[in-house]
Amino acid sequence: MKSRKDRPLLTNREREVFDLLVQSKTTKDIAALLFISEKTVRNHISNVIQKLGVKGRSQAVVELVRLGEIEI
Repeated sequence: MKSRKDRPLLTNREREVFDLLVQSKTTKDIAALLFISEKTVRNHISNVIQKLGVKGRSQAVVELVRLGEIEI
């Protein structure tokens, strides 16, 4: 059985959302590009913020870069 350390922090979809966020895409842009609703985009962002224990999108991006989860 895999431990928490063996699993990536982000789901594939969360990673896609944040990869687009760091490219200065809006929630609306991301929704259109990924064929999901804006609400779903916001849910993915909210889930990541909660996982990381940070206060907002910007802090989430900084933390994900620090952890090596995404690149700018």
